[in-house]
Parts: sequence; C-alpha cells; structure tokens
Amino acid sequence: MFLKNAWYVAGTPDEIDAKPLGRKICGESIVFYRGAGGEVVALEDFCPHRGAPLSLGFVRDGELVCGYHGLQMGCDGKASSMPGQRVGGFPAVRRYAALERYGFLWVWPGDASQADPAKLHHLPWADDPQWAYGGGLYHIRCDYRLMIDNLMDLTHETYVHASSIGQKEIDEAAPKTVSRGDEVVTSRFMHNVSAPPFWKMALRGNGLADDVPVDRWQVCHFTPPGHVMIEVGVAHAGHGGYDAPADRKAASIVVDFITPETETSIWYFWGMARNFQPDNAELTTQIREGQGKIFGEDLEMLERQQQNLLAWPERQLLKLNIDAGGVLSRKVIDRLLAEERSPAPGRPVAPIVPAKGAV
Repeated sequence: MFLKNAWYVAGTPDEIDAKPLGRKICGESIVFYRGAGGEVVALEDFCPHRGAPLSLGFVRDGELVCGYHGLQMGCDGKASSMPGQRVGGFPAVRRYAALERYGFLWVWPGDASQADPAKLHHLPWADDPQWAYGGGLYHIRCDYRLMIDNLMDLTHETYVHASSIGQKEIDEAAPKTVSRGDEVVTSRFMHNVSAPPFWKMALRGNGLADDVPVDRWQVCHFTPPGHVMIEVGVAHAGHGGYDAPADRKAASIVVDFITPETETSIWYFWGMARNFQPDNAELTTQIREGQGKIFGEDLEMLERQQQNLLAWPERQLLKLNIDAGGVLSRKVIDRLLAEERSPAPGRPVAPIVPAKGAV
C-alpha cells in the first residue's frame, strides 16, 4: 500500500556505470541503464521473448541486450533486433519515467504521463559547493512506514544508539509536532547537555571544543512519498543553539529516502549533508562510517518488529505523544493514497487491502 504517482530514489549513478541495475520498487520490477545519450532509462525488467530479467543483460550502443538470447530492446521498450530473428511484432515492455538529479536516480513507478520533474523533492544543498554529502544504502525487511515512524520519533536513540548519539536528555525533552499540508515536522531541543560521542567527533571536525556543554536540536521533516530530512546539530551552550553562528556549532541534515520494494521490504538511502568543512574528504568519510554504523543498529530492531507484526496481526499498537510524527505522516500518506485511487466518474475502484501486519 504505497503511492505510485510520486518520485522515488531508485539508486545512485555509479550503480549503472558498468551494467544494468535491476531493482524492485513499489512492487514493480524495473531495470535501469543509460541510453545512447547518457540519459537514465527505466524499463520493465522482463524480456518479451522468454521472460528473462533484462537486468541480467548488457548495454550495447545505448540499447539493452537480453543476456539470455540476445534480444535487443530500444529505450522506448520495443524490441529492435535479435540475431537471425524477426522481432518487429513483439509486444513492448513498459517504460517508466526516470531522471538523474542531485546525485540520485529517480523513478516514477505510476502513470508516466503524470511524472512532472517539477514535483521532484528539492534538495538545495545538493547543488551548493558549500555543502558536502556522504551516504549509503541498506536493504531492510520492513514496511516502509515503520522506517518513517523510526525517523519521526528519535526517542529510540537513547536506547538503540546508546553508544553513539543517544543520551537521557532526549527522553526528557518533549517533542513538538505540527502538520503543514503534506509536510509533518517534529522538533526537539535540548539545552546545556553533554555532546554524545558522534557529536563530539563532529565538533572536533569543525575545530570546536568537544568537552563543553552544548545545546542540541533535532527537527524532523517528513514529506511524501517517503522522504525524511532531519536538521540536527550541537552548538556550544549559550550561543543561540539552533541559531548559533557557524563558528560555534556543528550542524547537518540527515538525509533519508525510504523507497518501498514490497509491502514488507525497503531500499533505505541514507546520508548526511553538512555545511562545515565541505572540502574535508576525510571528515566526510568519518561521518559516513559513523552514520552507517548508527543506521545499522536500527536494522535488526525494524526487521524484528516487522516479524512480530506479521506474527500477531490482530494486536493493536499503542500511541503516545512521542508517536505524533509517525501518526500524522501516515495520515498524509493515507490521504494521498485515497486521492490517487479516486476513480474517474462512473468507474469503480478496487478496495485497498492492507498488508498483513501493517499498522
């Protein structure tokens, strides 16, 4: 149960440099590769000859060649040639709207005629040389909404990430959640606290003392279909916190793109963008490795949570004030799903059937 008429991160450009990339997104099996002009092409990952995955083939002269019997596919999804065979009458496979921007490959798994590039999530930091970015990808066996819940309620940091970014003050600082149209924002501010290990490293990376009290903030922004951008940082206490001058803080944006694979699995593209020491490649690597370990700590929790929900689908989950960000984000998704499934006049619509264990 996910939106189809939306832009999702499908991969990174390096993933299609050497060979086609096969990836299931929102239940759609898609193959990505570069056409003759270098543009990103996304086709149904199905050879019309014998049904082999086209992603097991290779690219020749900007066209995709099936690795089973050599059927060559044009970028429009139509068979163009095959050794010793006539293939002009073969049925075309589906072409998906796709583009490359901000250092990511994007795909629109729904109606390609509605795929407006202007609807792409804007990432101003991605085109700004004053910012640096490093990130990675995890495949996680959970409902994409569980990942959104996780990111919109950072209370779990105290427990899941106790050795890196967690601290008891997170529990003690009540979050505030507001909904602004399709965006949900949950914010939490902590004052005059000790910086946890990850943030001590970030302070040192920006040439700041790491052994003094700090003000810390977390501002989580959810936007559909599954994007969570989190403004995070610490500043030396007494200098304005979130609004402190650059020479008194280490601030970043935690970048989270949650792309559903199936009802119970996701592609999780994670990273961190920062506007301090942008040319320091060693710091970028250090932050990426540290962040990768942090997100890896979430993986087992989310997958085991999903297993429990599948095992006990009748169990009702409780909602507390800390869950407001996830709850309101789900309401946005549900509303947009209902709008997407609205039938044309006089045309019936199939009912939405929730996945087993979904909440």
